[in-house]
Amino acid sequence: MRALIAPAILLSLLCAGIASRVDAQIGLPSVQLPGVARTLPSLPEIATEPLIDVRDTLARARLDRIATLLRDNRDRIERDRNGQPAVRGILVATGVDEAMIARAAEDGFRLVDRDRIEGLDLDIVRFAVPDGHSLARAQKKLSKLLPDAEVDADHIYFASGPGGALPTVALATTASPGQARLGLIDGGVAAHPSVAGRVEQRGFAAGAPHASRHGTAVASLLIGSGRVRGAASGQKLLAADVYGSDPAGGNASAIVRALGWLVQRGAAVTTISLVGPDNKLLAAAVSRAQQRGMLIVAAVGNDGPAAPPAYPASYKGVFAVTGVDARNRALPEAGRALHLDFAAPGDAVLAATGVDATDRLRGTSFAAPLVAGRLALRYPAPAIDRIRPAVSALVFEARDLGKKGRDKIYGHGLICGDCGGR
Repeated sequence: MRALIAPAILLSLLCAGIASRVDAQIGLPSVQLPGVARTLPSLPEIATEPLIDVRDTLARARLDRIATLLRDNRDRIERDRNGQPAVRGILVATGVDEAMIARAAEDGFRLVDRDRIEGLDLDIVRFAVPDGHSLARAQKKLSKLLPDAEVDADHIYFASGPGGALPTVALATTASPGQARLGLIDGGVAAHPSVAGRVEQRGFAAGAPHASRHGTAVASLLIGSGRVRGAASGQKLLAADVYGSDPAGGNASAIVRALGWLVQRGAAVTTISLVGPDNKLLAAAVSRAQQRGMLIVAAVGNDGPAAPPAYPASYKGVFAVTGVDARNRALPEAGRALHLDFAAPGDAVLAATGVDATDRLRGTSFAAPLVAGRLALRYPAPAIDRIRPAVSALVFEARDLGKKGRDKIYGHGLICGDCGGR
């Protein structure tokens, strides 16, 4: 079993849940982007179709998105042994010592680099697959060769909402030093007035940081002020761009490095509106960040309820967030996680999308920062002993939707119902 945040505290919160809102109500939940193929389309046009048609449409959209990414970037991306997109020719591993590296080299696995992720105390080793081997074949071979290591592909993660590249525009910057309680892992953030002077950015991919629509939108929903008002309006933000201009950006190793930086900088709550498969490296990094007191909020994605469970939202201890429309109905395109914790507005959400642009957006990407922002107001700094009261307060705030008490559609209920320009 993977380690959890403060097992004595968080495990009880994760497992206990809440019998009802009367019974204490304190359980915790169990870039440049390389083209539109890297994000899900906005899907209002299918929302009125029969549910079965919606699921079929979403399934096709997901498969088409992956196929397009692979077709357009054959030199950088390929499928792993489970058919998931990953960085071509690269395997990532943890728990690897010098003897293991030598053993791998004897079988043709060339050491690309070693990296220690400060903040997480996590060592990453990257291997190039042997000539003539597919990633899928090499992944199976190296796992058998190094049974005591954790070996995986360097999976690609998608922004779980409409986005896309921005032209070369000014990046949002921090005007004055100071503690930031909020972290963001996404694309870069443009210098929109709603976030001006309150964003510190760092790149974890080629060409990063580079402003993106998606990263800018999520940032504005976290800390925006003025017309675009975020759930933690006026706060400072640490933004990690894991996409930049790299077609293979948004990979697991970039996200892990971003997590390490955010832990080092003291971010208490981090939003990740990205979705992809379970990944051993990412799972280890999430667990280590949690052990250091970081709370992570993630979107469940927009691939529909029939899609595979979304990660990182499905990891234990991560707050999984879905979206609702103006009538507080769950978005039909909302994906699923192994648990669901909260809902927030996810339709016609007003967000910044450029230096001087705003738009009404749809998707679970734009619900997650509303929950993260409200959580950050109650949890200003990483501190294990403050997790329970912060989560309790957030659950008390939630408006019960659907079946009484926590349920699989809305979690503990609706957070920030009047946010998002409603």
